[in-house]
Amino acid sequence: MQKEKRRLGFWEIWNMSFGFLGIQFGFALQGGNMSRIFETLGASSDDIPMLWIAAPLTGLLVQPIIGYLSDRTWSPRWGRRRPYFFMGAVLSTIALFFMPYSSALWMAAGFLWILDASINISMEPFRALVADKLPDSQRSYGFVVQTLIIGIGTWIASNLPWFVTKLGAKNEAGPGEIPESVFYAFAIGAAVFILSILYTIITTSEDPPTDIEKFKKQNNESAGLINGVKEIVSHISSMPKIMKQLGIVQFFSWFAFFTMWSFATPSLTGWVFGSPSPSADSLNFEVMNLAYNEAANSVSSYMGMYGLSSMLFALVLTFYTSKFEINRKVIHSLSLAAGGFGFVWMLFLSPENSSDLRWCFALIGISWGSILSMPYAMLSGVIPTEKMGVYMGIFNMFIVIPQIVAALGGINWLYKTFIGVEIINTMVLAGICLFLGSLTSLLIKEKPIVSL
Repeated sequence: MQKEKRRLGFWEIWNMSFGFLGIQFGFALQGGNMSRIFETLGASSDDIPMLWIAAPLTGLLVQPIIGYLSDRTWSPRWGRRRPYFFMGAVLSTIALFFMPYSSALWMAAGFLWILDASINISMEPFRALVADKLPDSQRSYGFVVQTLIIGIGTWIASNLPWFVTKLGAKNEAGPGEIPESVFYAFAIGAAVFILSILYTIITTSEDPPTDIEKFKKQNNESAGLINGVKEIVSHISSMPKIMKQLGIVQFFSWFAFFTMWSFATPSLTGWVFGSPSPSADSLNFEVMNLAYNEAANSVSSYMGMYGLSSMLFALVLTFYTSKFEINRKVIHSLSLAAGGFGFVWMLFLSPENSSDLRWCFALIGISWGSILSMPYAMLSGVIPTEKMGVYMGIFNMFIVIPQIVAALGGINWLYKTFIGVEIINTMVLAGICLFLGSLTSLLIKEKPIVSL
């Protein structure tokens, strides 16, 4: 009989989730600046999704494997999940620091591949740690606290290029050169990544398996790469029904956000600010390039609003659910619809009302906050605790598959065929996807009323 887990206080849950601050610094810097780096190095807007494809392909392979391995890891000194936190943090820190030094597209794409693989090594065990440490009654609360920290990280990291520019870093550069502001932003992100992960490792202990001898025996019996692959495939074929239902919602949700990360900078700098990325042989290149980099900083800064609003969403949800019960699928549906409106609103913006972008991204942040908490809360109650790592890794396949579809031409084909060839229509496409996610989330079958 499994021993009942102790309820944890807020600061204990905060400490075990604090590493997500660094993880989100990595994701936010990547999401807000990679397309800018690709464009600076000569990529066209049509090339950008394919340059991003290494990230989701890596997640498709890495997350189930890391989940499987972390389920089978135990060290009296280092625990189960913490070795993977540390390993991923070291690699991510190196990739973040050197990313702006890319002098060619293949180098930038390669560093993105390393960065995303490393972030996935750290991130996947964090989801499983919530289930390891918290009783069922606190799991939703744990995921909401993670969302709160993710929101803080997104907001700060997205504003870093703008912030270091205000401190005196140069925001202009020659043809094919990355501005100094981006170098400083990525260096700060690298430091925050490793330090926040180390904070969680130092302040958080892990409980050993209930029956350590049984744990060792099962691991010995199922050891080996072939057995591991067989077990992962077996779990995929027998996944709970609610995971399949959530997978459809996740497909639309993550297709939308991958579209945003890939195309927000090229579409908004041109459509909203009237300052698209100039070609190297453009007349008045220096003036146009300075305007583009200022617009790119503004886009990154406004994108930070989705982190801030997701943080506020998590705070409100935390306080509300401490006294009242919630319907998770209805909250998720409404949250996704809010983000859909935010994306579509961008179509009606221009240089004169560009500041309204903050409200667009604020609505998108409500969707983001829900995406990072509600699906995991709904799922965690139907997964065996001892298989939490591998199942969370498998569930994250529903995050990377839509991104792969998007990168392989899904975005370009859909918006050009059904909406219009203007690049701003990528944001409209993202909005439509969130509306579809909102509708399909209402089809999820789960116990409707829960509390944190």
